[in-house]
Amino acid sequence: MKKESVLRDKSFGFAARIVKLAQFLHNKNEYVLAKQVLRSGTAIGGVIREAEYAQSNADFINKFSIALKEANETDYWLALIKVGNYIESNLYESLCADCNELIAMLVATIKTLKSKEVKN
Repeated sequence: MKKESVLRDKSFGFAARIVKLAQFLHNKNEYVLAKQVLRSGTAIGGVIREAEYAQSNADFINKFSIALKEANETDYWLALIKVGNYIESNLYESLCADCNELIAMLVATIKTLKSKEVKN
């Protein structure tokens, strides 16, 4: 049984919301934005899961850094989707809040891991 992980659970829940957003965009014939936000928004959790089997602490930090980059990219696509008037403000704000929470958690985790690496 896997150890509970708030970051893993939140990234999975966020990815599920992104899948629904991508389906909505696809139905609006906005294929490019749908594909981009789907790829980056689901990659966050995918890379976090991949990090569970990192080969070293440096590999673990690298995986979380990649997840952070994907989260930042997702934030960009969400802003572009909002500017294009594809989603309502309340949905945009909710998705951005979740994305920014993931970003904050990833930044904190990376900082903690790097500080432990320096101490060793």
